Amino acid sequence: MASPVQPAEFAVGPQGRRLAGEASGTGPPIVLLHGVTATRRYVVHGSKVLARRGHRQISYDARGHGESDPAPANGGYSYGELVADLEAVLDAEVGGGRPVLAGSSMGAHTAVAYALARPERLAGLVVIGPAYMGFVDEEALAGWDRLADGLERSGVEGFMEAFDRGLDPAWRETVLRFTRRRMLEHRHPDAVARALREVPRSTPFEAISELEFCELPALVVASHDAADPGHPYAVAVAYAESLPEARLISEADGESPLAWQGGRLSREIASFCAEPAVAGRLQ
Repeated sequence: MASPVQPAEFAVGPQGRRLAGEASGTGPPIVLLHGVTATRRYVVHGSKVLARRGHRQISYDARGHGESDPAPANGGYSYGELVADLEAVLDAEVGGGRPVLAGSSMGAHTAVAYALARPERLAGLVVIGPAYMGFVDEEALAGWDRLADGLERSGVEGFMEAFDRGLDPAWRETVLRFTRRRMLEHRHPDAVARALREVPRSTPFEAISELEFCELPALVVASHDAADPGHPYAVAVAYAESLPEARLISEADGESPLAWQGGRLSREIASFCAEPAVAGRLQ
């Protein structure tokens, strides 16, 4: 018999498309959502701590990413569509339960957007490395377009050439290594390139002030800027200050970002889920 912490794959098919995912463990559910260049593996980086701590650990590849199908011909990669996909996964894999959502970057924004729309369906939020501050940054868009151009032109090598700019020398080798690894996991690189253009142009919510109305327990995970400037520390602070029931955690200055440490991050999420305000809602 397979160990309960070994993942079992599933597929959810909203509108005839396949969203590929996996679940391991039993107990109160935690749903993991990844970033725009990542796959389902890169939220807790393969850690099974949550399953071992008595949770059902659920993750899936966003549309066009990893093993999931691209957006349909009449669709795209807006946050509205990502939230609809999340709803389909929750319907299929959680049912009437109330999970904790733990999202990184794009996944963090998707989780917050869902929480603003459906707070009654959730037990809590873990917001890892948010970057959106209520407006679209034109300079940042040029950077995303450059990455998409590189991926379309020369695949992963073209993406990496476009990505390797301005990285801190102390972290460059590490960042390039794990970025290349996750980019190689996408079955539909053209879809990822399209997502690189469309997701940053989409708005998960109108203004950061909206977070003040999200009355759910929240854990915000910040990264220091030297290693991870794409997810500014100050933005995470702003989320933690705006969410009324949030607290902020991070690694010590100079350490590898907590968001990159799957086991340690999982233990922080598990501890958050054990807090009375979360545990009383989680089912």
